Amino acid sequence: MAIEAALGALRGRGSNGPFGWGPGGGPFGWGPGGPGAGHRHGGAGGPFGAHSHRDHGGPNRHGGPGGRGGHAAIRLLMVLADHGPSSVTDLAAAIGVDQPRASRLVQAAADAGHVRRDVDPSDARRSILVITDAGRTALSSLLDHRRGAVERALADFSPDERRQFATLLTRFTEAWRRG
Repeated sequence: MAIEAALGALRGRGSNGPFGWGPGGGPFGWGPGGPGAGHRHGGAGGPFGAHSHRDHGGPNRHGGPGGRGGHAAIRLLMVLADHGPSSVTDLAAAIGVDQPRASRLVQAAADAGHVRRDVDPSDARRSILVITDAGRTALSSLLDHRRGAVERALADFSPDERRQFATLLTRFTEAWRRG
């Protein structure tokens, strides 16, 4: 959905960093085609960009989607869901955080049961991070919730109003990125 893509662009996701993402565009981690453009969580090109969104804390903020790490924690799971096992270094670049922050996010996700560490088959000294079934379930639930929120916000818009809003919002976010 173009509206979700434009909203994501305002959050700082992009399309030219590692794994095809970097600064600029994208919707809550979905690629240009919106949710369902690849598999359930986006597809190739789903942006997670060079944007470090700070954790805002709160009483229920702990590891995993919607928990400690905020949007970066969600992007971490999205990268693993969309592209498979990865190193901490590659995840840090893909989600736009430094290596120490990526390590903390990975630890929180592992503590929550959303990620597990496996031995890298090409180098036994390294570990590779893999999303777990619990991580996929948590990510899917969060993305469904976000998608529903956008759909509810647009419920009173006619199809023509949705198209016009999507066009204008997309134009606005493209100007915002250049800005």
